[in-house]
Amino acid sequence: MACDDGAFASFAARSRRCLPRLFADYVDGGAHGEWTMARNRSAFRRWGIVPRGLRDVSRVDTGVSCFGQTWKAPLMLAPVGFAGMLHSDREVGSARAAAQCGVGMAISTFSIDSMEDVAASGAAPFAQIYVFRDRALTRDMLARAAACGIPGIIVTVDTAITPVRERDVRNGFRHLSRPTVMQMASLLRHPRWLAGVAARGMPRIGNLADYATAQGVMAQAREMAAQIDPRLDRAGLEWLRQEWKGRLIVKGVMHPQDAAMAMACGVDGLIVSNHGGRQMDPAPATLDVLPQIVEAVAGRGDIVLDSGIRRGGDVVTALALGATAVSIGRPWAWALAAGGQRAVAAAINVISQEIADVLGLAGLTDIPALRAQGTGVLWKM
Repeated sequence: MACDDGAFASFAARSRRCLPRLFADYVDGGAHGEWTMARNRSAFRRWGIVPRGLRDVSRVDTGVSCFGQTWKAPLMLAPVGFAGMLHSDREVGSARAAAQCGVGMAISTFSIDSMEDVAASGAAPFAQIYVFRDRALTRDMLARAAACGIPGIIVTVDTAITPVRERDVRNGFRHLSRPTVMQMASLLRHPRWLAGVAARGMPRIGNLADYATAQGVMAQAREMAAQIDPRLDRAGLEWLRQEWKGRLIVKGVMHPQDAAMAMACGVDGLIVSNHGGRQMDPAPATLDVLPQIVEAVAGRGDIVLDSGIRRGGDVVTALALGATAVSIGRPWAWALAAGGQRAVAAAINVISQEIADVLGLAGLTDIPALRAQGTGVLWKM
């Protein structure tokens, strides 16, 4: 049931060679039986894009406006926890790659580089947050985000419970703070990765280390993950809307009623996401629920489709079904592990070129032309 890696196959293959098994499986793996991961990919195979000729497509513009920013391609890098453990360029390097390529990025709460460091790199990242049981902690993170010029907050709402991820259990991923003999052997078999991590000093959860009492990345992550508030409801979202005066986006929406509720709370946009198959399993593919969510939002905010994007044709399909843009998680994590900032930029350029190719071959010269035709460019397979 392996999922194809699409345009990112070479980056994925290199990353699996570069990384110790427990980190490679952390990036690749999903919850329970990993059915949701497979559905995210198979959903795109049910759609074709009709080629059109006899049109001037000598110039194709893939630019789009989303979440108050202008991007050169309808693409953002999704928040990926522990990304900074994959390569010494860490999240700062990835943010620089996104800025260089003119696409969006969100920095995870569980990042190794702090939001302050990423914002200081010259990028304009969004900050992904969780609402913690201790609202004072969340309020402090919001104040930090505002102080360093973060333009928008992405609150993730599909993580009230952390499910079993069997690959992580087998590898003892969450217990890396006390490595077993087998874990140490795996780490030592990747000396280049180990030297890169060690060269940056003892890693810590940059956004959370000052709040945690534990030492070490995994111990800090366990302590702070336990503080995510499982009672977050409409009142909690309304509280967050009052606390944060900037752009507010909700990530993890998979039901039109949840979408409508979020919009009623005054949020500015949504990310349709099943966490890349890392939370609910089995769940529907994000592409399959997208049209209902687009209908529920009714133009009141931007909608980004997350989970399963691997090709330029996937992006065009998502936009034809009503998404404003898409986000990718595993693909940029693979690229970061494979070659740092330079590889992340290369991966972004690969899928951006595919988007332009597909648009042009569909007889379209820009994203507004695609939106005007909508599902008229698609063929149900």
